[in-house]
Amino acid sequence: MRGVFVTGTGTEVGKTVVAAAIARTLAGDGQRVAVFKPAVTGLNEPGEPDHALLRRAAGSEQSAEEIAPYRYNPAASPHLAAEMAGETIDPQRLLAAARTAAAGADTLVCEGVGGLLVPLARDYLVRDLAADLGLPLVIAASPGLGTINHTLLSIEAARTAGLEVATVVLTPWPDEPSRVEQSNCETLEALGNVSVETLPTLDLASPATWPPLGLFRAK
Repeated sequence: MRGVFVTGTGTEVGKTVVAAAIARTLAGDGQRVAVFKPAVTGLNEPGEPDHALLRRAAGSEQSAEEIAPYRYNPAASPHLAAEMAGETIDPQRLLAAARTAAAGADTLVCEGVGGLLVPLARDYLVRDLAADLGLPLVIAASPGLGTINHTLLSIEAARTAGLEVATVVLTPWPDEPSRVEQSNCETLEALGNVSVETLPTLDLASPATWPPLGLFRAK
């Protein structure tokens, strides 16, 4: 399987935006991109659902079911949202769906839910799915105060499980970063022994205007 697994240091840190930007970058270089997210929650919240944004960014014709096998209205951890719906998330169903998506594309962009230690089921974490898929990680993180601890913990949690951390993406990166934000970028690169990229605020309605993420450009 060829692709990346996008995770975050927590919720609301730009994980879906980073995954969409990667998908757009790869598609812009002529690749057939499939997108996948094990579970989407918060469908009753306003705005475009995560799986719809991912599909649009990739230029994919996948169905909602093919992208996100489990979809729930409440904004909750996926294991809880599933329980509230009288269901249990099946890891084998997730793996089969991800592999099917990847089989029809050059590259798979998989986005996790929350952070690495979020449970998809009571005994199956997002980190377990990433390990089972064997994809390198991209960690989305905030550029501001507090991000050093959160991001280094995420890197440590990934490497403890034998996962490769390909890069960290700080977003939304301001046009004029403060001394704190610039220092955070440099510190994470040094202490995390990882490349760090930045992504500005995107106009989500217009993928054609998005800047490419350099690490994913065709060489």
